[in-house]
Amino acid sequence: MANILVVDDELGIRDLLCEILNDEGHTVDVAENAAQARAARLALCPDLVLLDIWMPDTDGVTLLKEWSGAGLLTMPVIMMSGHATIDTAVEATRIGAMAFLEKPITMQKLLKAVEQGLTRNSLRKMMASAAAAPTLRTGTGARQTEPTSALLEVSEQGPQATRSFMLDKPLREGRDEYEKAYFEFHLAKENGSMTRVSEKTGLERTHLYRKLKQLGVDLSRGKKS
Repeated sequence: MANILVVDDELGIRDLLCEILNDEGHTVDVAENAAQARAARLALCPDLVLLDIWMPDTDGVTLLKEWSGAGLLTMPVIMMSGHATIDTAVEATRIGAMAFLEKPITMQKLLKAVEQGLTRNSLRKMMASAAAAPTLRTGTGARQTEPTSALLEVSEQGPQATRSFMLDKPLREGRDEYEKAYFEFHLAKENGSMTRVSEKTGLERTHLYRKLKQLGVDLSRGKKS
């Protein structure tokens, strides 16, 4: 689940991307021009931005360059356009764009690019956290980084509700493990009620069913006999 900002002056494109990404469980905010995108970037700190190149006030490449120069390019940016040249795409990549999608955008290409962008963003945050980890002084006065645990324990209310997650594994596997434990916890808490779990997690029921099936969650587990 991520916060994604869609910047495009075409209402149809904004609506389509919102529908697809919302169905995948993401929270989506929209902007129809560069001015709105600037405000949304500062207010929302999105995990990823889908940015159209051709806009009426300021084009996407110029906005990308502006964010890069101001140190605000801290999230992956995927450029979009139906008329851009190869030179434009290369320039956007040089400035800091992660990828370029040509319109009309297929759902498969969109979801693949978004997943890659969010994975990169998660890795960046993990590396930043590791770099900021506390240090210990050795007997010789040298400084060493305090080793971080490869085991994450999450404690929840209720009996046998402590889960352990090994961190020394691919990000996708670790994320799936956490999401499975998350949904199993809420299913048990809500006695297997999909309606209440849907409300609690903010997922539409159809997407929730698909997500649980994908993760291999036992839907009968939380139901009382």
